[in-house]
Amino acid sequence: MPDVFDEMHRRCHAGEPVALATVVATWRSAPQPPGAAMLVAADGTVTGSVSGGCVEADLYERARRVLDTGAPELTRYGVSDDDAYAVGLTCGGVLDVFVERIGPGRRTELEAVAAARRAGQPAAVITCVAADAGEGAAPADPAGRLGRRLVLTADEVTGSLGDDRLDDAATTDARGLLAAGHSGLLRYGYHGQRLGLGLSLFVTAYATPPRMIVFGAIDFAAAVVRIGAFLGYRVTVCDARPVFATARRFPEAHEVVAQWPHRYLRTELDAGRVNGRTVVCVLTHDPRFDVPLLELALRHRLAYVGAMGSRRTHDERHKLLREAGLSTAQLARLASPIGLDLGGRTPEETAVSVAAQIVAARWGGSGRPLAALAGPIHEPA
Repeated sequence: MPDVFDEMHRRCHAGEPVALATVVATWRSAPQPPGAAMLVAADGTVTGSVSGGCVEADLYERARRVLDTGAPELTRYGVSDDDAYAVGLTCGGVLDVFVERIGPGRRTELEAVAAARRAGQPAAVITCVAADAGEGAAPADPAGRLGRRLVLTADEVTGSLGDDRLDDAATTDARGLLAAGHSGLLRYGYHGQRLGLGLSLFVTAYATPPRMIVFGAIDFAAAVVRIGAFLGYRVTVCDARPVFATARRFPEAHEVVAQWPHRYLRTELDAGRVNGRTVVCVLTHDPRFDVPLLELALRHRLAYVGAMGSRRTHDERHKLLREAGLSTAQLARLASPIGLDLGGRTPEETAVSVAAQIVAARWGGSGRPLAALAGPIHEPA
């Protein structure tokens, strides 16, 4: 499916207006997280989705109306106890969706975001999606803030939300969301007060992809690389043996590095290219490589650190890491033996079990069958 931003950028570059519908808040078992988007072009073409089909038909009509009027709309979708199959979410969740018209006049800010994305740099768009009556005024948007926006890139801030102090507060908080790779809702008073009343600003984060570093250029690594790229990671393969660490053997990796694993990881940490979103998969199961690498990785708060090997290898590795001075809490962050118990045998099946464990770690999943659980399928993000 075409990327929503790329399609929006292409159409606006061609002088075509579009309507952008963005999920700005969710409750309970909502099917899509904040930031999910659907684009409706003037010719009726639809790109993207906000609910997997539950509310798209109604949202399409709203988007067509916004295209005609230019007036943005914030709409809440949920379920009705009387008729759960009316225009709403049969899953039981609730979505707030902001629909706005994006025209050629937005070309400058879209170009700024597009340029950042091409350079592999993060960018964010902060949009005022709701404005309550304030300062004694009766209108729902007394200061004309609805739809105003700021655009953040690594180099500059463009646009304004209508108040310098508000711009400063929103910029600071949005950069925090962007660093974490999350889109989300911020609330302020009309002059940037963190009161939770007045204005609702949605931060659409165009973050750089999280990294997956696969250490060990073995046959299992090729399958892990493929599924990592499928999940949206920027994947690096690293091995100390140049004969195995080749781009030809790992065509779906974004880069292949021939270097001692712990030295490479130290270089990336020192350069700030490894952070709390980074996933590390150690597949070498050789203590010469594993122990210094895992000792370094587990001393930092990474998103996931997993290591392949038998239970005997795991016990010996734990012993050596404990002797290296790692604490019980640090050792507890190691997923070893790597992956969930799916009973798989092939490299591809093993890669699925590793990917499942990474996803569970990211979202706090249990790894148990959904049929054995009660309550919401999707916990709030």
